[in-house]
Amino acid sequence: MGRDIRDLLKDYEAPKTEMSKGHEARFEARLAAELGQKQKPSFLWLKVAAVAIVFFSLGYFGYQQLGNQQEVDPIIADVEQPTTEVVDPEKQITLGDISPDLKKIEDFYTNGINLQLASLEEDDENKELIDGYLQRLDELNVEYNTLNEELNKVGPTEATITALVDNLQLRLELLFRLKNKLKELKDTNNEQLIDMQA
Repeated sequence: MGRDIRDLLKDYEAPKTEMSKGHEARFEARLAAELGQKQKPSFLWLKVAAVAIVFFSLGYFGYQQLGNQQEVDPIIADVEQPTTEVVDPEKQITLGDISPDLKKIEDFYTNGINLQLASLEEDDENKELIDGYLQRLDELNVEYNTLNEELNKVGPTEATITALVDNLQLRLELLFRLKNKLKELKDTNNEQLIDMQA
């Protein structure tokens, strides 16, 4: 005859078993050993590639900056200063006064701009091109001075600081574009000269 399983389970008590001493410690040791054997994926090749990219970038930039140094006469741009109230230079705030990191950024861009200006080679063929770019640089310089005045009047705000850094960056990019245009112009003239001689 069949018995009802519900009746059997009513009186059933599960036997109480105790784990042996040190069971938990052995389990943790075994778990650590198993997990320790699995190797994490190695990203060493990514690190090496990143370091290589940084070194190549620095080398290229250094070559561009230092490899093209020639004795040239610097071009001095006439910059009109906007007529505004004169602020005492000792009380004037600059990016470098706000933060050492901003000073590094300002110095980097200013040095790059001065280096590019000093390396320009002006002649009759490229004078008009250089004058156009220098006029745009003068406009950016006036804008930079206006932003600097705002920095001193209103105080440092994120928008003003960003605009100042963007202005410096734009001036340097503009000079790089000018250098590329001058190189293209020189290459075109050289090709025309070679064609004439042939």
